[in-house]
Amino acid sequence: MTFLVIKHIDIEGPGSLGDFLRQKDIRWDTVELGNGGHLPKSPKGYDAIVALGGPMNVYEEDKYPFLAEEDVFIKECLRLKIPYLGLCLGSQLLAKAVGAKVVRSPVKEIGWYYIKLTDEGKEDPLFKNFLPSVPVFHWHSDMFNIPSEGVLLATASGCPHQALKVGANAYGLQFHIEIAGGNIEEWHDKYATVDSIDTGVQPMLTGYILHKDAFQAQAKRLYENFLVIVNKK
Repeated sequence: MTFLVIKHIDIEGPGSLGDFLRQKDIRWDTVELGNGGHLPKSPKGYDAIVALGGPMNVYEEDKYPFLAEEDVFIKECLRLKIPYLGLCLGSQLLAKAVGAKVVRSPVKEIGWYYIKLTDEGKEDPLFKNFLPSVPVFHWHSDMFNIPSEGVLLATASGCPHQALKVGANAYGLQFHIEIAGGNIEEWHDKYATVDSIDTGVQPMLTGYILHKDAFQAQAKRLYENFLVIVNKK
């Protein structure tokens, strides 16, 4: 089994998902689009595609030409029904690929926020045995709309679109299920000034310590569930 992991910037890697894949002895190839890498001509040959986060907007194709390349690639993933998991930017790119708009979120979510599964989310195999309300880490100001062929799986009071499903096995999560403590510090150093964050990194790290056990347990459960989906394709 082989995954393809798509990176958009060097500091946003697979995190705990990478740890999970290593523990399962699952091979993955990484494409570093932000460092000049290019996607393969086709996703054929991969068992699953994971698209990670990044600070760019999905419509900034003039500034980041790889976004146009990735849009075509995601559409081909959907056509071939290859399991797809998009995290933050990766979720927005999934929505865009099927014609949904990516807009400003009603609330810029940076830090820890609770998401709540919808009725559809509670029944979906990706969230099997998930808690109905879960604290997760966010760093985004945009939000995907739900495409006509998509299903909303999770919501929140500030940003109502937190997880979506397209087709049989393509998923997008607006939040960062893959985050670890070291990532938080690195992201804060990189993004805090750009995103005009008033507080320091400590509240985010305190939240990580507070939620760590429950958060990591839910992350592992989601990865296990996605692996089941991959094996059933």
